[in-house]
Amino acid sequence: MSYAKSVLQPNEQLVMVGKLHWIIFGHAILWLFVGTILVTAENIMTSDEVRTYVVSITVVVFGIGFLITFVHAWFIRWITEFSVTDRRVIYKRGFINRHTAEMNMDKVESVDVDQSMFGRLLGYGTIHVLGTGQGIEHLHRIAHPIELRNAIIAK
Repeated sequence: MSYAKSVLQPNEQLVMVGKLHWIIFGHAILWLFVGTILVTAENIMTSDEVRTYVVSITVVVFGIGFLITFVHAWFIRWITEFSVTDRRVIYKRGFINRHTAEMNMDKVESVDVDQSMFGRLLGYGTIHVLGTGQGIEHLHRIAHPIELRNAIIAK
């Protein structure tokens, strides 16, 4: 059960759940891409005697790099939640040490969305919910930030 569902008040409805975009796996994809290019180049450029050792070392090094960065990105994506209900905005991150921030809808003053060129093309951006007195921290690499902003300011 998600954190947002576990803290819903009586008669409170979940409107939208925001997720981190798949771009968070960018470092893992880079490790995989570079490793594949190197293995291909090593197969073309080295002799049979050397190829086995060089390719094996490259596969192990870049495979471990890919695995570590992939698991890290998956874990960050798994422990981060951003939810909008009909009464409040809820942000949660963390697994053992949990950080939560909630803001009632009547306290929301504005919602800022920043998107780079790649963010516009791929559908991710940074959201900052500004409220009376303070705001919820910047939420980077959020998928579909405009839809999330619209869900917040629609009430």
